[in-house]
This record gives sequence, structure tokens and C-alpha cells, in this order.
Amino acid sequence: MPTEKEKMISGALYRPGDPQLVAERRRAQELMRVYNQTIVGDPARVGILTELLGSGAETAAVRPAFQVDYGYNIYLGQGVFMNYGCVLLDVCPIRIGDRTEIGPLTQILAADHPRDPETREKGLELGRPVTIGKNVWIGGGAIILPGVTIGGGAIIGAGAVVTRDVAAQATVAGNPARPLVSAHTTT
Repeated sequence: MPTEKEKMISGALYRPGDPQLVAERRRAQELMRVYNQTIVGDPARVGILTELLGSGAETAAVRPAFQVDYGYNIYLGQGVFMNYGCVLLDVCPIRIGDRTEIGPLTQILAADHPRDPETREKGLELGRPVTIGKNVWIGGGAIILPGVTIGGGAIIGAGAVVTRDVAAQATVAGNPARPLVSAHTTT
């Protein structure tokens, strides 16, 4: 029988009050509290992020305050940049490709809730993984919803609410996010 953690990571219904999950969220909160007190150049930063994240802390630039559910389901590619105030709810894997830049106050949400009230009333939750390709630029205040995949080289406009997959090289904006142009070129 799978554990609640295994159910959570796989995207199945799970019980968030499971003692192991509660302890792991507490661990993440403790690491975030310490990390969010650091400043640029603090030698402890990389070590704290390495302990918190699934991978990629060594080359990432993550400006505090930074908030996560667990941390260990976050996988960063080389040179990822996250500006101030990002929230990543990582009940399922969140994968962010190399050199992706994420604006301030962006939310990347793998956490979800059942649509029917009976299941919610039972205290069950679920999630869906989020995948963001290489060289993506996400403007400040964007919200990336559960289950979304964003292709490499895409641009997400500031304040966009991304409810569906975004094609590689596409530029989207708005609520819900819609394509502005079919493709863009880079120099």
C-alpha cells in the first residue's frame, strides 16, 4: 500500500495531515525561515537551498522571501533565477529548465483540490506536476496552475494566469493566459 507521501507525489488523492507530511512541511518551514533571513553574499545560502530543494541549488539565484510546501519536489536547471516573493507549492514535482527567469511574486502551484465537495470534506487533496522548459521568462505576479507545461523559450506576461500548456517560443498574457503572438525571435 503506498504511503501518503507516495500518493501525493504521484498526483493521487492523499491526506495532508499525515504525520510524515506534517513533519516534512515543518522541516521546509524551518529551512525557509533561515534562508529568508540571508542576504546576497551570505555563504550559508547555497547550503540551505541544497538541503531544501530536490536539485539545482548550486547555480540558482533565489531571492528571499521564498516559500514552498516541501522543497524536495523542486528541480531547478542550471542558472535559474527567481526574484523576490516566489511561492512554489510542490506537492508534485516542479521542474524548471536551465536559465529560466522568474519575476517577483510569481506562484507556481502543483497543489490542487478535488472538484467535488464530498471528497474535499474528507480532507483529501491532490496535485499535478508543473514543468517549465529552458530559457523561459515569467513576468512578475504570474500564476502557473497545476498540471501546466511551459515549453522552452516561452514568455509569460506579468500577471498572467496560466491555466493551460504553453507552446515552446510562445508569448502569452492575461487571465486566463492567451497567446499574444505565435512565436518570437531572440537575438
